[in-house]
Amino acid sequence: MRIGHGFDVHAFTKDRPCIIGGVTIPYERGLWGHSDADVCVHALMDALLSAARQGDIGQLFPPDDPKYDNADSCKLLREVVRHLQQSGFAIVDCDCTIAAQAPKISPYRELMRQKLAEVMDIPLEHIGIKATTTEGLGFVGRSEGIAAWACVLLEENVCAKIKQ
Repeated sequence: MRIGHGFDVHAFTKDRPCIIGGVTIPYERGLWGHSDADVCVHALMDALLSAARQGDIGQLFPPDDPKYDNADSCKLLREVVRHLQQSGFAIVDCDCTIAAQAPKISPYRELMRQKLAEVMDIPLEHIGIKATTTEGLGFVGRSEGIAAWACVLLEENVCAKIKQ
């Protein structure tokens, strides 16, 4: 078994959709970033790669590579999952925490879980998503951006790795 932890943060900007956990949330601002800036999916990808000891998303999808401009983070997540499966890892469990003063995450939590389960091809009950505010403190509390943390558990298929 392998545990991985991921963290990501993105600032708000105008004229972009607000995509969190693969779900577009109606909000007056979106998140700024090289791809679609899905803070939850980015933290999740980093956690998955961390558990497999295979670097981070910046190594796999370099931010200076124009082919990732406005990329759909769920498509990138699908690539990470495929990469891990080819390396002999199976996803056992994922848990994500989203820190946002706004927009409210709770109305979209189940849609996020469903989307991530579909993208990663794992059972819905193996994905947890929760949200918190920072009680008005810090950049999140001032509504300047959103932060997300993810923790994952992978199972290594040693037999598959020996065959490689």
